[in-house]
Amino acid sequence: MVKNKRGIFISLEGVEGCGKSTQAKLLADYIEKLGYLIVLTHEPGGTPIAEKIREILLEPQYTEMQTITELLLYLASRAQHVSELISPALDEGKIVICDRFSDATFAYQGYARGIDMDCLKQLNEVATSGLEPDLTLLLDLEPEGGFQRKSGQYWDRLENESADFHSKVRKGYLSIADSEPQRVKVINAVGSTEDVHSHIKECVDQKLAAYGVKL
Repeated sequence: MVKNKRGIFISLEGVEGCGKSTQAKLLADYIEKLGYLIVLTHEPGGTPIAEKIREILLEPQYTEMQTITELLLYLASRAQHVSELISPALDEGKIVICDRFSDATFAYQGYARGIDMDCLKQLNEVATSGLEPDLTLLLDLEPEGGFQRKSGQYWDRLENESADFHSKVRKGYLSIADSEPQRVKVINAVGSTEDVHSHIKECVDQKLAAYGVKL
């Protein structure tokens, strides 16, 4: 396996049902076949402690959870995730692929829940020690399309939120992409799994080449 001189951090974002988890796995397989060391992880979760927090966050019965409680739990999970898994992997020169990261907090707790964005950024800075992805792939899909894909499946506490909530999440993600076009690349998630993966590979190949990774 090839070890990079520096790690590269890639995150995937998007509304519920957009295909992030599937595409993250496909991307990890693709890069690993190129001979590079990969860490595939997700949020909330990624470590034993963070996974316990995830159980609380996504439990459908906890409908009384306060917005600030939700936020602080997400940040606590992320702090553990970054410290225990992500930062060490990057220090070892690995390519980290994460299904959701800080942008999810800005989209869900900021744009959809209405928490002050400056406050969110300051708290997230503490939780991540300033770490942010080198590349973020935003799989864009109308929320209705995502819920159609999840029809008949288990829905967690966030998935059970209103259509208006999820519409705000999508608008939040697109606003983030508009403000940071160099980092956030919007991928149309309406097509087939193969088509979406192909578009993702194009974006990732360009980013890896820019970092000196030989493809």
